Amino acid sequence: MEQSLRDKLDGLDTIVGVLMGGLAVQLHPIPGPVPVVQVSIEGREELPIYVTCSDSQILCLCYLWNDSEVLAERRTELLETLLDLNPSVPLSSFGRVGERYVLFGALALNARPADIAEDIAALSDNALDALEALSEFLQ
Repeated sequence: MEQSLRDKLDGLDTIVGVLMGGLAVQLHPIPGPVPVVQVSIEGREELPIYVTCSDSQILCLCYLWNDSEVLAERRTELLETLLDLNPSVPLSSFGRVGERYVLFGALALNARPADIAEDIAALSDNALDALEALSEFLQ
């Protein structure tokens, strides 16, 4: 993990664990040209949060489902529902990366580990809520 990202995430696993009511949290660096850390939360391993940073921001992202999982006849209704829900999802926004729908949050580059942890905890909760609320649109 690149040093600057490592510094930003120092103690993150402990802070997220406390915010999540004592759940175990693990950080896994992902090898590659861009520093990325996968955050796995006990009981939510199927919805890991990915954290990376650029020169201007920290991005936290959770993959929700693939485009192929959306019922074709309800795609427009799903997209309208995502737009309608977006303002009511605290600290998160819906989007797409390639063929995958995501929920993401962005923070200032100087955010403290506690701020990043709050975003990750909210993003994880929001991802569970989104899957439940939007399951009728998925195969």
